[in-house]
Amino acid sequence: MIDPAAPRKSCCLKFQISNFKFEILPLCFCVSVALLLSACGYHVGGTASQLPPGLKVIAVPALKNDTTRYRIEQGMTEAVVHEFIARTKYRIVSSEESADAVLHGEITGFEAIPAVFDTTPATTSSSTTVPTTNTQTARATTMLVSVHMKVLLEERETNKVLYKNDNYLFRQPYEISTDPAKFFDEQGPALERMSRDFASRLVSDVLENF
Repeated sequence: MIDPAAPRKSCCLKFQISNFKFEILPLCFCVSVALLLSACGYHVGGTASQLPPGLKVIAVPALKNDTTRYRIEQGMTEAVVHEFIARTKYRIVSSEESADAVLHGEITGFEAIPAVFDTTPATTSSSTTVPTTNTQTARATTMLVSVHMKVLLEERETNKVLYKNDNYLFRQPYEISTDPAKFFDEQGPALERMSRDFASRLVSDVLENF
């Protein structure tokens, strides 16, 4: 007989077999959440398919430089090769003939524009100050360099696209001295930092199949 005064639980269904108890609802909930999470995903930038399990050798020829910035492709290519070697099991070569897949890269845009200006009033020999707040005449103290790139990874024999992104954009600021005696071109180091950032992002995208 069911005791009407006995407490009832409506959140889950329980039944007992021998000494084992099973709670149906919590188990179903956990399974549903697991299936939902496994079905969720997100894509950033490029498109990719699962890398072939038999892929062992990737060719990384020099990136194509469509800009006027001299030798920018060399640093980018070296950074990508170094990142692949450091983080993956693939053998990296420069020749396409001996590779299972080929990574094609192209630098499509480059620009360096002033980002911060020195608007400190100039002091003359008579100790009078002349405001120089006009950005057309003030001296730039920080530049912002931007580089646009696109990348295609494909199987060499079938031309199957394994990864593609036509919209890579990286920016890097760098300071310039207002004192001619202390001037040093910081654009080179800024591009080196950008090359490392690009290589790290690219390898992550390829490995994670974004």
